Amino acid sequence: EIEDVRVLVYGAGVIGSVYAAYLHHGGHDVTVLARGRRLADIRDRGILVEPLQSAERIEAKLPTTDRLASDAAYELVLVAMQKGHLEAVLPILATHRGSPSVAFLGNNAAGPGRLVEALGADRVLMGFPDFGGTFEGSCVHFATDRRDARRVGMTLGEVSGITTPRLRNLVRALSASRIDVAVEPRIDAWLKGHAALVVPILFALDRHDLDNRALARDRAGLRLMVAAIRESLFALRDLGYPLTPLKLWSIAWMPPFASTAIFARILESEFARLAFAGHAANAAGEFELLYRELRELIEPSGRRTPALDELCGAGRLRSR
Repeated sequence: EIEDVRVLVYGAGVIGSVYAAYLHHGGHDVTVLARGRRLADIRDRGILVEPLQSAERIEAKLPTTDRLASDAAYELVLVAMQKGHLEAVLPILATHRGSPSVAFLGNNAAGPGRLVEALGADRVLMGFPDFGGTFEGSCVHFATDRRDARRVGMTLGEVSGITTPRLRNLVRALSASRIDVAVEPRIDAWLKGHAALVVPILFALDRHDLDNRALARDRAGLRLMVAAIRESLFALRDLGYPLTPLKLWSIAWMPPFASTAIFARILESEFARLAFAGHAANAAGEFELLYRELRELIEPSGRRTPALDELCGAGRLRSR
């Protein structure tokens, strides 16, 4: 059973910084791999994160590195990087055999193929954080929809869909650091469904210069966004993918006017400002890539997607 875990957090953006801080305060041996100004900032000030729901600022002074040493060994590598950067990272991780568990935490509509090809199915886990945020100075301000502001979450699963002893041990270790893990046996379908949800949201936000409250007040824009989400979800269903988690079923099957009202309320919130708009401001390239992956994924369904086509256009975001 894994208790104190030696962890490498590969990437020190919002997601990597939050998990590194929580794991450090949970007593684990955490090293952060970063580069450039972010590396210098962490070495100078440490990592600072602050959840929206709490005035508690979490500070962590922890070891850093700018490369994955060939002789290093970690029980867990958390890869928290934008999708477009993974191709450069995979060859490094592939030749590094000292770490048996590598969890890729981020958007992925293309599936686990490239990850498994590079590392092997026995090393790969896939997942996603339950929060989003942005940098304000050197501090990460982030938001989650959890009631307990002292904890954050993560969805995580094995490529095989099996809840292995390795995964159970990691869940226990992460939980001790106030990171609640939802084990998802259909993690590939979960990530595809998430892409179908967030791509229309981010492109709709882009039309409003990333002003979440302006989008919340634009009922025509919200109706177009909801229609694009529904088209994408029904295309996934037609291709045989289960709609998971349950909220995707709700969006797919509830009357569109009800979904529009729900999204209007969500988008008025500070949660949306940090988790949606804040992230989008720094990840235009990632969402353009994710849109291309989503289009390629749903094309074989043969389903018409006029709302998605109108909303996303040529797949280029204006707010780059």
